[in-house]
Amino acid sequence: QVRLVESGGGLVQPGGSLRLSCAASGSIFRITTMGWYRQAPGKQRDLVASITSGGSTDYADSVKGRFTISRDNAKNTVYLQMNSLKPEDTAVYYCKVHSAYDYWGQGTQVTVSS
Repeated sequence: QVRLVESGGGLVQPGGSLRLSCAASGSIFRITTMGWYRQAPGKQRDLVASITSGGSTDYADSVKGRFTISRDNAKNTVYLQMNSLKPEDTAVYYCKVHSAYDYWGQGTQVTVSS
């Protein structure tokens, strides 16, 4: 059984920062790509950022220069540092981990509001 535990969401003012974490545990081997997605009310779930096992990263245009994805392979953990947050970043953020299958976290709410 594979479990993904997310943390770090919350309420922040515009211009503020948050750091999300997602730790994978259980029977999971050879994790390749790890990523973060987000879904705002009434919208589809979209990729925010991803990182391969070799460290190559990809970002949505809307977050380039503000968000940074990183991972700790020894801990099977992926992070998302979010700076200069905007109200339009408000969404539920989900992590996804790919090994033999795709595994999703339960989601963590990020709200950017004054």
